[in-house]
Amino acid sequence: MKTKILVVEDDLPLAESIQEYLTYEGYQVEIVSNGVQAVSHILEWQPALVMLDIMLPGKDGLTVCREVRPKYNGYILMFTAREEEIDQIVGLEIGADDYLLKPVKPRLLLAKIKAFLRRELSTEAPNEHQQPNVCMNFGQLTIDIQKRSVILSDEPIPLTDGEYDLLVTLARHADNILSRNDLVEQVKGHYYDGIERGVDNHISQLRKKLGDNARNPFKIKTIRTKGYLFVSSGW
Repeated sequence: MKTKILVVEDDLPLAESIQEYLTYEGYQVEIVSNGVQAVSHILEWQPALVMLDIMLPGKDGLTVCREVRPKYNGYILMFTAREEEIDQIVGLEIGADDYLLKPVKPRLLLAKIKAFLRRELSTEAPNEHQQPNVCMNFGQLTIDIQKRSVILSDEPIPLTDGEYDLLVTLARHADNILSRNDLVEQVKGHYYDGIERGVDNHISQLRKKLGDNARNPFKIKTIRTKGYLFVSSGW
């Protein structure tokens, strides 16, 4: 089956050019031009990736992202014509996985899509050193790689794909400090450019969902100037 991608963009010439390009690359691509329609279409169709413009009629992209994220675990890539950092940070904080500035460069877009899909494969497919049904257990925390599920104190914890991928990476390197560069390379598949905010925002969301102390974290610690540390004994 072809990977499903939804383009939510009211600039139809742009949306159609993206559809044509990605269809040629082997993806199944649909277009929605209205924010209200986008919410229902995302939840019903459940594409692997949503490309979501911020400026949309009906509902803006940030509102769409906020509304679908609790019931949609695929990847969200936001488009914005604005260069203001606040737009990018807000998008990441409410559940977007990454963003692209307009005008969209097709080869960069394709590279990001492939990086997202590699992330999914890397956390789903066992390597030669892993068992197919492997679970990672840390006290009351269980991460089931096959089911892509997280259980804490017998309660399922809903995570976005980005949050889950980051948690798995940290857990696989438990009690070892991982820099932002390490995390971005392993999770996103590209080099840390010094302005990547997605890692920090995902860490913040993980702490909230996993009951860590925001001011004095003891499960996922921040090691100043070095990175993050998943504490195996903190669960």
